[in-house]
Amino acid sequence: MNAIVALCHFCELHGPRTLFCTEVLHSPLPQGASSGDISGQNEQAEEEEGGIQMSSRIRSHSPAEGASADSSSPGPKKSDMCEGCRSLAGGHPGYVSHDKETSIKYVSHQHPNHPQLFSIVRQACVRSLSCEVCPGREGPIFFGDEQHGFVFSHTFFIKDSLARGFQRWYSIITIMMDRIYLINSWPFLLGKIRGIIDELQGKALKVFEAEQYGCPQRAQRMNTAFTPFLHQRNGNAARSLTSLTNDENLWACLHTSFAWLLKACGSRLTEKLLEGAPTEDTLVQMEKLADLKEESEGWDGSEEEEKPSSQPDAVEGQELSRCSPETSLMPDCNSWNVAHRRLSVFRSLRHMRQVLGASAFRMLAWHVLMGNQVIWKARDTDLVQSAFDVLRTMLPVGCVRIIPYSDQYEEAYRCNFLGLSPHVQIPSHILSSEFAVLVEVRAATRSSLYPTLFDEEQSLNKYEFVVTSGSPVAADRVGPTILNKIEAALTNQNLSVDVVDQCLVCLKEEWMNKVKVLFKFTKVDSRPKEDTQKLLSILGAAEEDNVKLLKFWMTGLSKTYKSHLMSTVRSPTSSESRN
Repeated sequence: MNAIVALCHFCELHGPRTLFCTEVLHSPLPQGASSGDISGQNEQAEEEEGGIQMSSRIRSHSPAEGASADSSSPGPKKSDMCEGCRSLAGGHPGYVSHDKETSIKYVSHQHPNHPQLFSIVRQACVRSLSCEVCPGREGPIFFGDEQHGFVFSHTFFIKDSLARGFQRWYSIITIMMDRIYLINSWPFLLGKIRGIIDELQGKALKVFEAEQYGCPQRAQRMNTAFTPFLHQRNGNAARSLTSLTNDENLWACLHTSFAWLLKACGSRLTEKLLEGAPTEDTLVQMEKLADLKEESEGWDGSEEEEKPSSQPDAVEGQELSRCSPETSLMPDCNSWNVAHRRLSVFRSLRHMRQVLGASAFRMLAWHVLMGNQVIWKARDTDLVQSAFDVLRTMLPVGCVRIIPYSDQYEEAYRCNFLGLSPHVQIPSHILSSEFAVLVEVRAATRSSLYPTLFDEEQSLNKYEFVVTSGSPVAADRVGPTILNKIEAALTNQNLSVDVVDQCLVCLKEEWMNKVKVLFKFTKVDSRPKEDTQKLLSILGAAEEDNVKLLKFWMTGLSKTYKSHLMSTVRSPTSSESRN
């Protein structure tokens, strides 16, 4: 997460001060943070936590001291700091954590080394401890703008027996430029930062109670004669947070907490590009997955009702039902045999067109787009499944009904893709029907049928593909517009397979939008036939094949879309608007 987490303190002498901050570095360490600056250190304490390698090696001096040789350091001068304003001791190198997974460094020091970041953190610190506070002066608040960043700030008090009111004021702030991301992270940040604050307050409370037990300050102050206000402030101002908590490893622990906070907060939310509303394919897949989940719950319930003695039969019936024609309507239902399949025989539509030939492929694609039954007869089930996986990409998900392999013929209303073994007899009226196409995979009569195309694919060399239909598509027939565009994309060798796939997606979306318009016009609004013809002309789909295609694709519309249209039409507001 591109953000900065900082601990701030309101000093009684110097006002709001930044004590400690952790930032994310996606590039090499900043100037002065290289390994060549480590020479003066005694030891390097390293540990790993949550995939982050911790080390105490950044700089040979700390800019927080103001003693840097670089006079342009953005940190305050040493004369402007007291013990309460200082975190790391003079010459302390600071801390850095290396995230091995993402090659990101989490760097901690008193102030950011970059002047612009220093200014942003400084301004956020001042606002968090002055004007931008919640009621009661303790709790979370959000503020910021586009120029100086947005800030999540949580103010809190730390017990101090020597301070005015026996407490000092601190805040932990998170600064980033992405307002939406920071707001969405509010619950996460609030819980984790609240845990850090509770730990600090718990340590300070133990020290406070021990000091009060040894020397009660309240009674001592009441018995002390009046002293000038400034003298009292000078006596109580310089007390560091490490002394208040009695924890010498406080800053190392804070670095660990802040680095983990930045890593975890950046990992819990991911960005996803949404290009408009969900497509019809997405809606249909979601509906079918929901139906499949209900079926599986029904199977579980039926198994619980069975007696123990009949459990094996129930399990066997469950496996059979999962492979039944009804469940094969699901787009991913055929995953039951994916693990047993080899690599796809047909790699793409272009590959299939090369294997079958241009005229045979055009006939096959025409029947697929029209919704006619496509029958493949072959011994190789992998080949049939691979062919269906390729052909189905031309249709919307809701129009695909597959029975991958069967020992008997299934009617067209049950499936539009049917795989059969070679010995299955197909009714004669189906073979002569214009609403079906048959692809027979036979043994090749020659040892190498396609020598120029398949040097690496010996499995296809032994097959011969025969495509027949009762109504063959004439070569000079115009056909549906989408088929002509698909063939143009497949024959264009300048387009890669991935580009052709994207063309198919765009073409399907284009024609599904036309289907939606036609559905609302004819089924919902019930317009006359003359108006429908005018609409088809406007849509560029007045030809016979285009009309048949639109009517078939209309069956692939999602239930969500149909119910939404029907509920909109039946609502009183819509009827009044039409009147």
